Amino acid sequence: MSRTIGVLKETVEGEQRVAMVPALVGSLAKMGFEVFVEKGSGTAAGYPDEEYTAKGAKIVSRKEVAEANLVLAVRRPRDKIATKKDSMLIGMFDPYEPSDFFAQQLKNGVTVFSMELIPRTTRAQAMDVLSSQANLAGYKAVLVAAEKSVKMFPMMMTAAGTITASKVFVLGAGVAGLQAIATARRLGAVVYGYDVRSAVKEQVESLGAKFVELDLESAEGQGGYAKAMDEAYYQKQRELLGQVMKDMDVVISTAAIPGKRSPLLITKKSVEGMQAGSVIVDLAAERGGNCELSKANEIVTHHGVTIIAPTNLPSTLAYNASALYAKNLVNFITNMMKQDKQTKQYSLELNTQDEIIAATMIIHQGSAANDKIRDILKL
Repeated sequence: MSRTIGVLKETVEGEQRVAMVPALVGSLAKMGFEVFVEKGSGTAAGYPDEEYTAKGAKIVSRKEVAEANLVLAVRRPRDKIATKKDSMLIGMFDPYEPSDFFAQQLKNGVTVFSMELIPRTTRAQAMDVLSSQANLAGYKAVLVAAEKSVKMFPMMMTAAGTITASKVFVLGAGVAGLQAIATARRLGAVVYGYDVRSAVKEQVESLGAKFVELDLESAEGQGGYAKAMDEAYYQKQRELLGQVMKDMDVVISTAAIPGKRSPLLITKKSVEGMQAGSVIVDLAAERGGNCELSKANEIVTHHGVTIIAPTNLPSTLAYNASALYAKNLVNFITNMMKQDKQTKQYSLELNTQDEIIAATMIIHQGSAANDKIRDILKL
């Protein structure tokens, strides 16, 4: 009996990525999968249907994709897809945000994996979709800031005089922040980095940036993330950051806490303290934003300062973002496959004791994976 993988066309407005790219169809075929791709799935990302068929995939309807054994998506589908009983659905489904989608999959008897929950371990690095996509977001944030800034980034000596380099301040030294630092440095800016985790100072400095140290305790959490602190901590933090921001031409904020509202780091008062013509790019806008004045997917000007709050920058680099995301998924699927040493044939084995499987599984054959997930999804 053949196994099938279906690739859904994205239904979220503005989402240009696709969950599988033609170059990786062969990897799935070697594991015994027949690959079905919904018509037009990869067009917006630069992958026409013809490239999929050239690699052995079949272009089919959405209904046929939904009937596959494994169904792949980038974001949570906005329609009621008719997934079949005992199939698996894999994607970034935002499990912290309750939705009828989850109740529907419970009813259908589907097993759902949410890739945002991949643990931050060495073995899971190749499956870490948040890191692969954040890397691109950090890069693009700098280009967006540079385009909106009234100043150029590099120092330049001309016959008419010397242009001083722009000062760029990156808040948060996770994957997105570190890539933003590296990109701003490549463009010639003088870069400063800040993070509540003092342990990342060495990483920031290794990229040629100056680490900003505030008179605050470290907020190192589990799994390499920052942990939530009390309001007194954040109030002092905002005041100190506002003092640093006065001298900056560009601020890029990336601070996020999984499953919680993004910490408020940049107040209206701090924005008003910046020079006219300065730019803020708030990469935490999807969960409320780091800047008090941010409006998701809008550009706001206040006191001469431009505040940009994109919620899906990786989608603007859809070709590369799709390739990285698809590779994450192939690695995730490979982790579930077992190869017979004699026949070399692959079989799909769902080991619920595997830390990666256990961490990402939110629904299993019609039931919430655990009580914690049941509470989060309000099932």
